[in-house]
Amino acid sequence: MWVALWLGNAYVSCVLNYYFPWEKQTVTRLIAGLIGMVVYTLGVVYGLIFLFGTAFGLFLGDGIEETYYITIVITLIITLFMTGRMFFANWRQVAIDAERHKKESMEAQYNNLKNQVNPHFLFNSLNALTNLVYQDQDKAVKFIKQLSEVYRYVLASRDKEVVQLEEEIHFLDSYVFLQQIRFGDKLKISIELSDVKSMVAPMALQMLVENAIKHNEISEDHPLTIRVYNRDKKIIIENSLRRKAVLAEDSQGLGLENIKQRYEFLNKHKVEVIEAEGKFVVVIPMIEVV
Repeated sequence: MWVALWLGNAYVSCVLNYYFPWEKQTVTRLIAGLIGMVVYTLGVVYGLIFLFGTAFGLFLGDGIEETYYITIVITLIITLFMTGRMFFANWRQVAIDAERHKKESMEAQYNNLKNQVNPHFLFNSLNALTNLVYQDQDKAVKFIKQLSEVYRYVLASRDKEVVQLEEEIHFLDSYVFLQQIRFGDKLKISIELSDVKSMVAPMALQMLVENAIKHNEISEDHPLTIRVYNRDKKIIIENSLRRKAVLAEDSQGLGLENIKQRYEFLNKHKVEVIEAEGKFVVVIPMIEVV
């Protein structure tokens, strides 16, 4: 009986952990665990009495209830102890994960700001602007406005864990404008996220577009094509794949890893990375609008 109770309670606990994760629904999980284990324990004890009591000449009406009540009480005490132990163990883990995320979030904010204001990005932007001033002054004015929008967004979002998707798209449009001035028809970017309501980690889409530009060849013979769209409550960033023979010094592959870590905390669904048939695809789960 004790083995059946222990195994059954362990199974109940696993099921409840799936539907009510400790780190997201702590109180609900605690209450559900207590109720579930109590109901299971009572069911097993009375079920064993009903099934096997006759074989041993034991019946609920023969005064043996007291013995089984004691058994039930002992089992419930053990169950409560196990649930309490599990609660405090998970509570401690949640506290550790929260502290780790806080540290990683601060590092991510710093890295995002540093990456966007790095000398390479600024040098390339100013170099493109210099050429525009002589070629098309109206476009140069627009270039300066879009450049200021990029930096404004970086500063405004550095303390946020999530932002509205439409804000991220506006920022991405500004960033794409700067890059298309630089690369011209060699860079083709399509953003198909109109009327999509979602939250997103700040600068996640931009970092993925930037990664595609950093890591792939962009030339007249081999233009880089990037498509950003949604499907099945997911945002998909897809680019043609033709890796550069030599990467720049600042291309360390940290951007994608940064996004994965942030989404592990923000959403139960993980970021997917797919490489096949000459394409590199990153799938980001949508975050419910609050």
